[in-house]
Amino acid sequence: MSKEYKSAKVKQLTERLYGALAQVAEESERSAIVRAICCDILGISTTAYYLKEPIALTAEQETLLDDITLRLQQGEPLQYIEGRAPFCGMDFIVNPSVLIPRPETAELVDWIVSDHTTQQPHILDLGTGSGCIAISLSKQMPQAAVEACDISEGALEVAKANNRENGASVEFFHHDILDLTTPLPHSYDILVSNPPYIMQSEATDMEQHVTEWEPHTALFVPDSDALRFYRAIAEIGKTDALKPGGHIYVEINQALGKETAALFENYGYQEVSLRKDIFGNDRMVKGVKG
Repeated sequence: MSKEYKSAKVKQLTERLYGALAQVAEESERSAIVRAICCDILGISTTAYYLKEPIALTAEQETLLDDITLRLQQGEPLQYIEGRAPFCGMDFIVNPSVLIPRPETAELVDWIVSDHTTQQPHILDLGTGSGCIAISLSKQMPQAAVEACDISEGALEVAKANNRENGASVEFFHHDILDLTTPLPHSYDILVSNPPYIMQSEATDMEQHVTEWEPHTALFVPDSDALRFYRAIAEIGKTDALKPGGHIYVEINQALGKETAALFENYGYQEVSLRKDIFGNDRMVKGVKG
């Protein structure tokens, strides 16, 4: 980044950043990215940013700006560069070991909270990743006992750090959702999961910052068995791991909403419902163990 910003105006800085991001971010995204770089990373005050006041960047800030711009141009998500992402009113540590939390997933949390406000459920989050679902449930439902598991040790390290930072009380353990021979440690009232659900054939339509940076094991499933994780979750729910009358909540592939709901119905779950997200896409399924 040019030394011209040593004593410059925010307007010059933002114009340079907009130009640098032209090829890697949609116009609608650039404004938020530029503001985050200026205010959250470089430490420019929001007043100076919005009033386009004169600023003086230090040599360290200029070096940091060069590094951020290069990483963004290489497709790295801003959340990984910052090392954080917002979710349900909290900040979560994120790195390439975990998916970046999405706003649609917060709707899954809201659904569970609204269904169980007067209860004291024992909850298990299957495939927790950053821990965003489990930790948000623990914070919003302090009466609940929440556990979470993942196959990735790297993800569990991130989730445990987020648990500490956000003052939650989730218990974490290592477990593979697809391992149906190893029993879970308790019997739960609620099983929740945002498992891998994107078909390999859909990867070509996805943005580079997702396919090249976020963990593929948490994203993709083979086209030939796209519902493999939902089948495993349904089978887990048929064991003692889910109490009679217990609930299952899952985030789903919008292209397979009816098929996912039908899977749970075929396993004998009752009150199976398919819900859309804020963007109007099929995104969540709930079922109740009979």
